[in-house]
Amino acid sequence: MTINYKNLELIVYDFDGVLTDNKVNIDQFGNESVQVNRSDGLGISKIKELGIEQIILSTETNVVVLKRAEKLGLKCIQSVKNKAKELSNYCLKKDISLQRTVYLGNDINDKKAMDLVGYPICPSDAHESIKSISKIILFSKGGEGVARELIDLLVNRKRG
Repeated sequence: MTINYKNLELIVYDFDGVLTDNKVNIDQFGNESVQVNRSDGLGISKIKELGIEQIILSTETNVVVLKRAEKLGLKCIQSVKNKAKELSNYCLKKDISLQRTVYLGNDINDKKAMDLVGYPICPSDAHESIKSISKIILFSKGGEGVARELIDLLVNRKRG
């Protein structure tokens, strides 16, 4: 499947397992940190140049998610219990078509939201139930340049 970026209004990223490798480091004080891929930052900035809105939608409640979103210049909606409902409300409020939305997710808590959008996409190491509903399975694993691969797919119509 190819996607014409001119048809897109919104790209939604799950955080853990999409923009990270789904691992967390915890120090002796309980502080969490994650590793991110700088090439995703480049991919996200290139997508911004296309005029497509992008957001992070996460069940996590952690300042690390917010800090990464701020650095990327993305809106961050976190502590979300029901991603499908949150996404529907967001799109309704912003007059965005769910059929013109990409959702990049990797695990079962993304499934209902991914079922709503026109372009469900996942990293190669996503849960099997997510792979089965995704229109595109990227070559990249979570945290290994998913957004960077997406911009190549959108602009160059090829991956990697």
